[in-house]
Amino acid sequence: MSRRYIAAIDQGTTSSRCMVFDTAGAIVSQAQMEHRQIYLRPGWVEHDALEIWRNVETVVGAALGRLGIGPADLAAVGITNQRETTVLWDRASGRPIAGAIVWQDTRTAALAEELGREGGQDRFRPLCGLPLATYFSGPKIRWLLDHVDGARAAAARGEVLFGTVETWLIWNLTGRHVTDVTNASRTMLMNLETLDWDDTLLEAIGVPRAMLPEIRSSAEVYGEARGVLAGVPVASALGDQQAALFGQTCFRPGEGKCTYGTGNFLLVNTGERAVASRHGLLTTVGYRVGEGRAVYALEGSIAVTGALVQWLRDNLGFFSSAAEIEALAGSVADNGGCSLVPAFSGLFAPHWRPDARGVIAGLTAYVTRGHIARAALEAVAWQTREVVDAMAADSGRPLDILKVDGGMTANSLLMQFQADVLGVPVVRPGIPETTCLGAAYAAGLAVGFWPDLETLRAQWRKDAEWTPNMDTARRDQGYAQWKKAVQRTLGWEEGAGA
Repeated sequence: MSRRYIAAIDQGTTSSRCMVFDTAGAIVSQAQMEHRQIYLRPGWVEHDALEIWRNVETVVGAALGRLGIGPADLAAVGITNQRETTVLWDRASGRPIAGAIVWQDTRTAALAEELGREGGQDRFRPLCGLPLATYFSGPKIRWLLDHVDGARAAAARGEVLFGTVETWLIWNLTGRHVTDVTNASRTMLMNLETLDWDDTLLEAIGVPRAMLPEIRSSAEVYGEARGVLAGVPVASALGDQQAALFGQTCFRPGEGKCTYGTGNFLLVNTGERAVASRHGLLTTVGYRVGEGRAVYALEGSIAVTGALVQWLRDNLGFFSSAAEIEALAGSVADNGGCSLVPAFSGLFAPHWRPDARGVIAGLTAYVTRGHIARAALEAVAWQTREVVDAMAADSGRPLDILKVDGGMTANSLLMQFQADVLGVPVVRPGIPETTCLGAAYAAGLAVGFWPDLETLRAQWRKDAEWTPNMDTARRDQGYAQWKKAVQRTLGWEEGAGA
């Protein structure tokens, strides 16, 4: 039977999805399941890695079943994943030794501060491109090794293994212990120049090399799947934001995108050179295809955007469906004088302040749920504006267009406000869920399903565009109010560092 399709697994922060694509890059089937968010203490966020694996098996089976196909119809499967989330498991049993520590988790704040006493927050940036922060995997590994009985000794013997989520999935699918360069570049343990684990970083952070996966490219066959995908080549892995960069076909230096998901992530391709940021951005690997050279990117990471809408829905009961926020926010003309800064996990780029916590500032008795909903959407756009400004300062060139993707781009009110506060057009592609598409593209390249990058670029189509419609004075006034609110968040969590 001919292999007519490519599948992509997107294991995200709140759910797991499987999408099936045809040769034109169109989605022909999909399935999705949410998983639990486990909040053990303020600032602590965990996932159950076994639950995630079971859900992945379920959505893969459902996506194939809805199309009436089986594994024999798939040329390959690619994986894209929530990055930095840290899983440790026993090599022999394949069972996690603890809950997976999610990228948003802040329990490593004291450790990050301790590591920064010698050399400051940028102590390791020349080697790995990242500041010391609770965000990244290396300190999370160290925390688990320090707090789970016997874990460090077992890890040194190679009996306890580490992986970010794509490594965990590849292990369960193929039995191989591998990661790709994009995910490895988010650990604080990989040298950006050598694309290998760095002994200086391993020793300083306290992570045994024996527990780490092999680093491979983003597009190659890692092995043949078993189980629900029996016989299908597992042929790509990219962290979700790099996958979106790939799915948006940002293959040339200077091209970039912003993904609106649980958080917001703006990435710009910098070519085959790792560019050091001077304005609070991250230097990361964008992708590597086969044996080709790695392509690097600058990234601005925002911790809480879509998660803010989920919080208003689940914790405060503002609405029953996330999609309802657009109508609620549109029921008022402005934010009523209030600003919301969702620093639930501290502030990420460009501030890197783990001591920050969320605030709603400017409250009066006039403010309604509609005003707060509107302030929440504005918070997404203003945080993105901060990162865009930092990106322009680092690159020396202003943004002239913003390519966007992700679930929140369905919100036209948000997208119009985003265009207004940036002063440039915002463009959404025909397939806004580009993380899955990027994983599919990379897997397809690895097995010859698509011949080259230019073929993929030719498939990109514009779906919608928003042009700015706000005068400069109003934009500047709103930005000044936002910055004032951000200052109110700082120094809230004592002992979290600054």
